Amino acid sequence: MGRFDTSKIRNLGIIAHGGAGKTSLAEAILFDTKMIDRLGRVDDGTATMDFEPEEVKRKISITSALDHCEWKDHSIHIVDTPGYGNFIADTRACMRALDCAVVILSAISGVKAQTEEVWNWANEFEIPRIAFVNKMDRERASFLRAIDDMEKSLGARGVAVQMPIGAEAEFEGIIDLITMKACFYAKDGSGDYSQGDIPEECLTEANRLRELMVETVAEAYDALTEKYLDTGELTEEEILDGLRVGTMRSTFTAVLCGSATANIGVAHLLDAICAYLPSPLDRTKAVGTHPKSGDIVERAPDEAEPFSALVFKTTSDPYTGKITILRVYSGVLNSDSMVLNSTKGVEERIGQLYELEGKKQHPIKQAVAGDIVAVAKLKETVTGDTLCTPANPIVFEPARQLLPVISYAIEPKTKADEDKIHNALHRMIEEEPTLESHRDAKTREMIVSGMGQVHLEVIVEKMKRKFGVDVVLKTPKVPYLETIRGSAKVQGKYKKQSGGRGQYGDCWIEMSPAERGDGYIFEDKIVGGVIPRQYIPAVDKGISDAAQDGFLAGYPVVDFRVALYDGSFHTVDSSEMAFKVAGSMAFKKAMEVCKSVLLEPIMNMKVTVPDENMGDVIGDLNSRRGKVVGVEPKANSQIIRAVVPMSEVLAYSNDLKSMTSDRGMFTVEFSHYEELPTHLAQKVIAEANAAKKE
Repeated sequence: MGRFDTSKIRNLGIIAHGGAGKTSLAEAILFDTKMIDRLGRVDDGTATMDFEPEEVKRKISITSALDHCEWKDHSIHIVDTPGYGNFIADTRACMRALDCAVVILSAISGVKAQTEEVWNWANEFEIPRIAFVNKMDRERASFLRAIDDMEKSLGARGVAVQMPIGAEAEFEGIIDLITMKACFYAKDGSGDYSQGDIPEECLTEANRLRELMVETVAEAYDALTEKYLDTGELTEEEILDGLRVGTMRSTFTAVLCGSATANIGVAHLLDAICAYLPSPLDRTKAVGTHPKSGDIVERAPDEAEPFSALVFKTTSDPYTGKITILRVYSGVLNSDSMVLNSTKGVEERIGQLYELEGKKQHPIKQAVAGDIVAVAKLKETVTGDTLCTPANPIVFEPARQLLPVISYAIEPKTKADEDKIHNALHRMIEEEPTLESHRDAKTREMIVSGMGQVHLEVIVEKMKRKFGVDVVLKTPKVPYLETIRGSAKVQGKYKKQSGGRGQYGDCWIEMSPAERGDGYIFEDKIVGGVIPRQYIPAVDKGISDAAQDGFLAGYPVVDFRVALYDGSFHTVDSSEMAFKVAGSMAFKKAMEVCKSVLLEPIMNMKVTVPDENMGDVIGDLNSRRGKVVGVEPKANSQIIRAVVPMSEVLAYSNDLKSMTSDRGMFTVEFSHYEELPTHLAQKVIAEANAAKKE
């Protein structure tokens, strides 16, 4: 058995929008549970959970950080998640492995778009949660406004189990509505408090909120409802039991309050985490499939079951190397053992197991069902893979990844960087599954795609710090294409005689438009052997090679048909090379008369914006030559679907952020190609010709 029984484990995520105070709350929890001896601050760069240099520099969480603590015989694995849109994809991957969550509501700004997003993910993964109204000591703080905002924006039913004593500069503690005791906290950040009677000026409101709480909690299950209807009251034990059942069934959301930076209310929040939120035993069985048969397989959170775990995060450490973080769903995992990566069908050796403590790792010998642990230097395993016992294989479905929304071209600064760039990108993609990279065949650029401009800037900084690779980001070239609207019959004749053996190739082709998406179609219509069979593929190759370099602006030519119908040859001087050149000459001659046009890539966009910004965003999309194809209402927001030219949305991430005060989100994916308007085509051609001269 592990150090803690599975029933005493809490796998807890702290989730909300950026700036709500998640890292500060994690810091206060670690301090109150004696895991750290000094209360660090995000603004000072001293927070335990924001330890990456890029996080310290920006004063925000960029990647999920893990730690653990012990509180009243419980083991709590804490996952402090990012809340800013550029980095929120990591939050989703981690939430797949959680059993419960604390959602932070800002007493000042309430619920923002990213809080809505993570709340919806918590619904998707069926994660029970409680809410903590933070920043009660700041100007304009309002406890009841935060609950009201939660109910309106998230569709959640909030039930206050505490209320603040005072607010803003006068905030001095909380009233526990279950025990009806006032808790006055020290102002020195120690987390110490003393209990007393409820202040007279708070009594009426405390009685009102307690009555509402008891009414709501009584609905948790039938026996409690009957007791309440019979007597009009519930005991403290019944209230606690009702809060636990209602929280786990997501009937309502218990709301607590405090200040993370002042360490007020955090001890009571820890009590609530242990009392109301589920252990792994309270969750349903983990469901997966058999890797060969595809049959449904279940694993109970029991040490007697076969071992199974899901890898939900990967990081790179300059000293330890690759660190794989996994959630154990069943059985026991020991150091120095062999397991099966059932996703890839390969065995992996587990070396030392670690509990993560921010940037530090604490070695342990064993992990049991419900534990979150890390392993170093696994060779084949990446985020999303399942590890299990070879004799009882199972594959768990990982969290669906978010699609990248912005792309940049990436260029190495020196030849040395060029040699290392591919390995560095591969390592970064292991850490950041939402990061994608590829070489664009049309523009010949290395393209990286991510969740936003800041996300890619951080990737560049990490590549330099971790792998010594220096690169620059550039706006990518738009991969235009060229095509034709007319037809032509032309001759391509190559004849060269300058001493020795000559070169002779002669072909007649008919070039005409093909259907959009057909690419290049070659037809052999030679009869009577006017061109020998061995030279016909050379004509085809000469045309396809010439088509790659375009005609108008150097972009590949697509969607055209070529019929080779006549020609001539020389028994001595003809060669494959001569006919390849002849085919190229014929293609170029035909392009001069076939009415060439440029095609531009069109993207499908899905933009989620607050109701009040919908008009501005639609107007902006129209100004970008976009076509809105549908609008769907969503709670307090609208989903706009549109098709927009790629050239108009290369920097859309920053523009949407400014239009919606960082409350809008979007996804973009390639749809099709359309003809570029003439006035814009002329501009692209002029730029291409100028670049060629340079």
